[in-house]
Amino acid sequence: MPRHSRLSSTAAVALLLHVFSIASVVHAAAPEQPPTATLERWRSYSGVTWEAPATSRADAAPAPSPHSVGAPIAGIHFDGQGQAFVSTPRLVSAQAPATLSRLDTRVTSGPARLTAFPSISANAVQAAPQQALRNVLGFYVDQRNGWLWALDMGFVAGEAQAPEGAQKVLVIDLASGQTVRRIALDGVADRSGSFLNDIVVDEARRVAYISDSGLRSAPQNQAALIVVDFASGQARRVLHRHPALLPEPGVQVFSHGEEVWPGNPLQLGINGIALSPDRATLYWTVTTGRHVYAIPTAVLHDTAATDAQRAAQIQNLGDVGGNTDGIATDAQGLLYITDVTRNGIVRYDPHRRSMSLLAADDGIRWPDTATLTPGGDLLFTASNLNQHFAGAVQPGQERYELWRLKLSPHR
Repeated sequence: MPRHSRLSSTAAVALLLHVFSIASVVHAAAPEQPPTATLERWRSYSGVTWEAPATSRADAAPAPSPHSVGAPIAGIHFDGQGQAFVSTPRLVSAQAPATLSRLDTRVTSGPARLTAFPSISANAVQAAPQQALRNVLGFYVDQRNGWLWALDMGFVAGEAQAPEGAQKVLVIDLASGQTVRRIALDGVADRSGSFLNDIVVDEARRVAYISDSGLRSAPQNQAALIVVDFASGQARRVLHRHPALLPEPGVQVFSHGEEVWPGNPLQLGINGIALSPDRATLYWTVTTGRHVYAIPTAVLHDTAATDAQRAAQIQNLGDVGGNTDGIATDAQGLLYITDVTRNGIVRYDPHRRSMSLLAADDGIRWPDTATLTPGGDLLFTASNLNQHFAGAVQPGQERYELWRLKLSPHR
């Protein structure tokens, strides 16, 4: 089991009551207004491939990988030169040759052309689990330091438990592909129950924040935040099973008007996380829920603080209006949230404490990771992930898409 502080029964009750009146924040009302912006289907791929084209002709596309249906594109982030990196988590199948890759965004159709990062051998499932990337969903491109922080869940499809040492953060140099630091997570994550979902980094402090959704321990999700310090190589688990990180009671997840996995409903706790531009506030959402939360990072840095003291500073920012997945912040501090229920993007303005459905499109199937491009636009993945994980997508039916929302300079 994870090493975490055990609260007294009195403190536990206080925390449960506390979630309904967190920090006395005025909640933003659920957005009701129609979308005000237009989404663009920027790239649409018929699966993925790690093979180079057979010829140099521009129209000569390689065939999709035979493992393409088990490798949906979930995460995406860019470096300062506009190079895209994507994750293809091994949650459906362990057969894909890589779980973290570069994406050639110059290719607009056919299979997405991927190049394993840092290499095929560094992504090998059968390699030493302490060193190789086995199952990456969340990762972060650190432009200040020239690194990529890869969050490895540890387990792959078909494994009930992550091998010892497989749960980790690998900090990889973008230029050389060499591992700069390995930070072990076995001591703060459960090898059977954790679901290490997303990661965001304070680049100046070199501190990372990780969301553990606890999906593999549902319905008693072992959800928490994990704080990772690069300098010391240490990780701490905080807010273990706090109600603001757990699935909301009575909430179901819907996509395109249908419940996700009827009979075995999705119970996914804390998912997307993001930092404010000044790195003073950490935001997160809960997929089996409808709200967005915030906490000052100062209380997370304070190693002497108790979980009760941290909980007292959580803010419930309001009802998003649907179930959520990925989130991102822009330079102005606006928060963008993918809405899997309404197939679009919700924007939260922390200055006005307002929530609005900014854009939506019925063609979007499970909007996932949101990120800002080097040009300042919002981009997010949509890969019909819920259907892939349910085994409802057949080979040849894959459609992995990138959607773009052009953001006004004045927002």
